[in-house]
Amino acid sequence: MYELLKLDGRAKRGRFHTVHGTIETPVFMNVGTIAAIKGAVSTMDLQEIGTQVELSNTYHLHVRPGDQIVKQMGGLHKFMVWDKPILTDSGGFQVFSLTGLRKIKEEGVYFNSHIDGKKIFMGPEESMQIQSNLASTIAMAFDECPPHPATREYMQNSVDRTTRWLRRCKDEMKRLNSLEDTINKNQMLFGINQGGTFEDIRIEHAKRITEMELDGYALGGLAVGESHEEMYRILDETVPYLPQNKPTYLMGVGTPANILEAVDRGVDFFDCVYPSRNGRHGHVYTRYGKLNLFNAKYETDSEPIEKGCQCPTCRTYSRAYVRHLLKAKEMLGMRLCVLHNLYFYNHLMEEIREAIDEGRYAEFKRQRLDDLRQF
Repeated sequence: MYELLKLDGRAKRGRFHTVHGTIETPVFMNVGTIAAIKGAVSTMDLQEIGTQVELSNTYHLHVRPGDQIVKQMGGLHKFMVWDKPILTDSGGFQVFSLTGLRKIKEEGVYFNSHIDGKKIFMGPEESMQIQSNLASTIAMAFDECPPHPATREYMQNSVDRTTRWLRRCKDEMKRLNSLEDTINKNQMLFGINQGGTFEDIRIEHAKRITEMELDGYALGGLAVGESHEEMYRILDETVPYLPQNKPTYLMGVGTPANILEAVDRGVDFFDCVYPSRNGRHGHVYTRYGKLNLFNAKYETDSEPIEKGCQCPTCRTYSRAYVRHLLKAKEMLGMRLCVLHNLYFYNHLMEEIREAIDEGRYAEFKRQRLDDLRQF
């Protein structure tokens, strides 16, 4: 159940109650595609850096180790030893990114595994069954993530099919949650709004999926090649047609600036691989922008990555030491950068929640965006 605690302009401050604990929103979900954050980050680390929600991938876990194995091990929470909420994405984005390896039909998608080439079929029912086996807190509906750019005709047909698939997802989840051997009988379902950069298709789709009374609503198919301005325009036009009393999730976004802007437009769930991916390449976030620790100027820099940061890395190590580890290709260097970046994102969300609570989000956003531009 979602509790809307406060509005500051269009920025929402909420509380989402789940069977695995309460999520304070706005929230950034830390991406652990295969039930682990890339960069040697453990679930103990996630607890320490203030992670509220971990996100795993349906397609990847279906392919390896296999969702039946995860079910046998007691579900994702027991398997990875994590007692807080987990969101699983439906596998749709990964399946549709396998352009040359897949075929879309009304019943679902036929494709080949990227690991061993094995033929796989996934439709709405299969995606729900896999996610039920994983026993995540929140399951995402199976949708098509259309290519960008796409023609209006392609987009309309794709969105219509996604709507039909959503009905099938809802029916199948209801069935699965009623079965005796289902691990999480309180699994929630989020629907996904699509439509590319066609405002009218987005709005009409938002209206149609809102009628289905789901647990939450996501905006998919953004940050896939369109400009930031286009993405903000679509959020401005579409979010008002999604229910304010349910979580609104912007999938795969993004930079700190993207998050600040999207919160201001009523979005309260986010996920993105940027903090972990950039961290593995020595790019670390500060309130004034990104640093590249491979730069020679950090060779003898005794400062932490960011002064005042309370992450495990900044409390202990210098930029010079972390740079040395990265240059030496020592795994610890990657790990320390990823820990810092995830802490930075989680802490940014804490500050966002505090600003909305205190009715000063507009000023907070302006100040943080100004800080980021200084670098």
